[in-house]
Amino acid sequence: MSEPSPIEITFRIPGAWAHPGELIERLPEGYRLSPDGLILPDGQRVEFNPLQPDRQFAEIFASSCRRPATRDEMERVKRYTVNICLSGPGGSLDAARTMMEAAAAIVRAGGAGVFIDNSALAHGGDHWLDFTEDGGSDALSFAFASIIRGKQDAYTVGMHVLGLPEIRMRRVDIEPEADLIIEVLRYMCRGEKPVDTGHILVLEDGQIFHVTSNSPSEFQPGSPMHNPFGCLQLRPAKDIAERN
Repeated sequence: MSEPSPIEITFRIPGAWAHPGELIERLPEGYRLSPDGLILPDGQRVEFNPLQPDRQFAEIFASSCRRPATRDEMERVKRYTVNICLSGPGGSLDAARTMMEAAAAIVRAGGAGVFIDNSALAHGGDHWLDFTEDGGSDALSFAFASIIRGKQDAYTVGMHVLGLPEIRMRRVDIEPEADLIIEVLRYMCRGEKPVDTGHILVLEDGQIFHVTSNSPSEFQPGSPMHNPFGCLQLRPAKDIAERN
């Protein structure tokens, strides 16, 4: 089996800075900008690219927020002068945490919030700083992985930045408990056991699910949403037993 393609995490952080010097002056202690990118206190480098504003982004940001941003944050998004694009390696909780800290530095310097290209998910600045301060697997999964609820299935997007496959579950299996897919997501992000086709998941409430297959990502290679680890289909263990 070929190795998964390298994973890159990409953020867009809008801000209403009057000039580049204002952002540089407001960076937290230990962070600095150089021609090579944003340098973190431990010496790690994250690619830094300022992007021109466009007319659609503010509306996209607002509609993509998992929780509503504050009024002040949305005002800054509406009048933003530059979108700071940060890019760096992903594929593990530690890599995602590093990128989270880099984005938090830009938020502390005046960024209104963070839009994640890998999951089309956005967070207001205050929420992002809360995730960064927490730094645990639950905070990372909530920050990076979006959950799409279709007519038949519910599934995640963005798990690859944490080094994990996506999850797909039938709506009929999770309707009695709307947060069930979130519990599965948290189980996987805790990383207590590897999860792949044929594995059994036993959740904290005792419910048991069976991983029946691992399908290729719905997004093409080259897309920031492409997950090289695939997408796991989960079914209740009782359904598997009944079929046998």
